[in-house]
Amino acid sequence: MDMSWAHQAWPRRRALTAAAGLAAGALIPPTASPGSASAAAATFTNPVIWQDFADVDVIRVGDTYYASASTMHYSPGAPVLRSYDLVNWEIAGHSVPALDFGAKYDLNGARGYVRGIWASSLAYRPSNRTFYWLGQIDFARTYVYTATAAEGPWARHTTINTPYYDAGLLVDTDDTLYVAYGNTTISVAQLSPDGRNQVRTQQVFTTPSSVGTLEGSRFYKINGQYYIFLTRPANGQYILKSSSGPFGPYTMRQVLLDLRGPIPGGGVPHQGGLVQTQNGAWYYLAFVDAYPGGRMPALAPITWTSDGWPVVQLVDGAWGSTYPSPVVPPPPRQVTPMTGVDTFDGTTLKPRWEWNHNPDNTKWSVNNGLTLRTATVTNDLYWARNTLTHRIQGPTSTATVLLDHSAMRDGDRTGLALLRDSSAWIGLKRDGGTTRLVMVNGLTMDGNWNTTGTGTEAASAPVQGPRVWLRASADIRPGSARPGTFSYSTDGTTFTRLGPAFSMGNDWRFFMGYRFALFNHATQALGGAVRVTRFDLSTP
Repeated sequence: MDMSWAHQAWPRRRALTAAAGLAAGALIPPTASPGSASAAAATFTNPVIWQDFADVDVIRVGDTYYASASTMHYSPGAPVLRSYDLVNWEIAGHSVPALDFGAKYDLNGARGYVRGIWASSLAYRPSNRTFYWLGQIDFARTYVYTATAAEGPWARHTTINTPYYDAGLLVDTDDTLYVAYGNTTISVAQLSPDGRNQVRTQQVFTTPSSVGTLEGSRFYKINGQYYIFLTRPANGQYILKSSSGPFGPYTMRQVLLDLRGPIPGGGVPHQGGLVQTQNGAWYYLAFVDAYPGGRMPALAPITWTSDGWPVVQLVDGAWGSTYPSPVVPPPPRQVTPMTGVDTFDGTTLKPRWEWNHNPDNTKWSVNNGLTLRTATVTNDLYWARNTLTHRIQGPTSTATVLLDHSAMRDGDRTGLALLRDSSAWIGLKRDGGTTRLVMVNGLTMDGNWNTTGTGTEAASAPVQGPRVWLRASADIRPGSARPGTFSYSTDGTTFTRLGPAFSMGNDWRFFMGYRFALFNHATQALGGAVRVTRFDLSTP
């Protein structure tokens, strides 16, 4: 992912709205299967995940598929998704347990918005039965984390001084580790056998000016050929092929350009990676720009030309909204849904949750309920630590929380937000010994992610009793700004709307989509707390 798109001559926004044309592809009827004709009756619908998981890298280990995604300033970072059929996914864990890359990721004197975990790579090394995550941080250096199980625990394996931008990690058939990386100029590095150091790096390709920018490397060895799979943000996909080894020379072919995507109003499927099923069929898991919700994974079958180039299988000249389901063995169990109720049972957060920057771990706890103690004194939610976020389910969904506010103190602010660079929330303000329900909008950032508005109270209502249900409903269908609405209840059954609709913008430059967010911060002094006993993410 390229942080300088807004300054390039080629406008990225044009690509997000492009919807016509195809550079390379083949048509298949909706009932044809790349794996087995007997599976023609079973189909899946794109996007396979209607939540914000961008820059995906996808692999198969035995009968299980894993994927990694960008998370920017959210912590823990680099979620590991798991599937048994490439269609139904769950969150297994996170490769980066904490963003321990500097004080700005702790909201300590600086902020890390739109930094942190960008496009990175996930790989499995059979020789030592170990998963590897590799990614660069802040253009400064590359970090490698390892685990013997995808759900963790993950630990830092090494730090490499070369920043491998938008890296793709390849475990070669002889167990050598290679990394493809770069923007426009593509390089390949070889790592030491223990994966801790760089042995060699070499430029292998320069993108032609007629193509522009290529990045988002994914590195493969298929049938003895080396491939570097590259994206042209945000409307194209290209691939490089070498028959002479990992250091090239490489030749380039276009995979897709300005291809109509499967989400109405969304962008062109691109980036992501290739993966082969157990029976030999190939698939491409890409993402679709679909703001205000973010970037949504979409799946399509791949075939190969006789001379070894991948071809996306199309439906009516577009990336299909439906395809025949991959032919795979029956799953050993059902995956955990990404929606539904969380009562914060047990003593740890489920992997569906990520904090806005690193939390202060002394100020929160889970024990059959989530307790959020105030961790920051500020009037700016963007500076408040321990804001806990959850992805929004598209195309529309509603989050409802049950909150006990009896331990709030004067000056405290708590609630449920629709969080991005322009935000709004419903919640509680306690001042002068009185607690009120409020809806607040006008929380804004500028293009450098500095706060430009700390919020304006748009509506209020009295509250009685120690508990209240707060609700936020979000429409994240792409194509234009979409409404978010807020309501509350005193009995969990009858909800009352509070405040005007909030317009969720569809600009891409924050990269991450809108999220639901639980927060509790002080404006006067620390010491207050709230307790959340239920979170329910539901779709119509």
